[in-house]
Amino acid sequence: MILDRFRLEGRNALVTGSRSGLGAAMAIALAQAGADVVVHGSKCRGSSDTQMDEVCDAVNAMGRKAVRAVADLSDPKSAGELVSLTTAQLGSVDILVNNAGTIRRAPAVDYSEKDWADVFSVNLDAVFRLSQLAGRRMIEQGGGKIINIASMLSFQGGVLVPAYAASKGAVAQLTKALANEWASKGVNVNAIAPGYMETQNTAQLRADPVRSRAILDRIPAGRWGAPEDVVGAAVFLASPASDYIHGHVLAVDGGWLAR
Repeated sequence: MILDRFRLEGRNALVTGSRSGLGAAMAIALAQAGADVVVHGSKCRGSSDTQMDEVCDAVNAMGRKAVRAVADLSDPKSAGELVSLTTAQLGSVDILVNNAGTIRRAPAVDYSEKDWADVFSVNLDAVFRLSQLAGRRMIEQGGGKIINIASMLSFQGGVLVPAYAASKGAVAQLTKALANEWASKGVNVNAIAPGYMETQNTAQLRADPVRSRAILDRIPAGRWGAPEDVVGAAVFLASPASDYIHGHVLAVDGGWLAR
């Protein structure tokens, strides 16, 4: 049956930046499809992190195992720690979703070297490190799925976000480069490019009536996207249904790029 091709029973997933927003929605959706999931956040706020607890509880409610992971992806050591934790707690890493990202806004003429380095350390460097380490294990075990989270700014330049745009453009190219090397080894590397979504990263844009109106006027669907709009693409790219898809950047954008 065709729906069986979308099932993820027996698969283990690491989803970075899955405390909230798109990452949380994708982690829960992968669990709904049958995967056990490592839920990652950059840091804990106090002894109890309610948001992470809620995501883990939602995964457990599907009858799947949730593993909490706290790591600062700007630290080069964190990639190895996360991949090792996933294999130690779940037995393997079959699905990697590189969702975690950061953004700093400033005019290019004023953009600081620190902001540039901070954005690239999370948005690109960590993506490569995690993909390299997880990809190595996937090759050894005969296959796996890597899903990078790109952006509309993988295609366009944006305004006041030079590091974010450059890093997300690089994510799209990294996706293709890794796919070229690993497709023949049973590892699918693809990306999702979300459109303008109702997340923390777009809070400033949505609060600006002029910018928000300009964005909405260009989206054929006539609305901002929601985290739930991305989960179908994530499950598809994580599943056997996408076995012959390699190096693709799938836009989930309400029609933005078609306008």
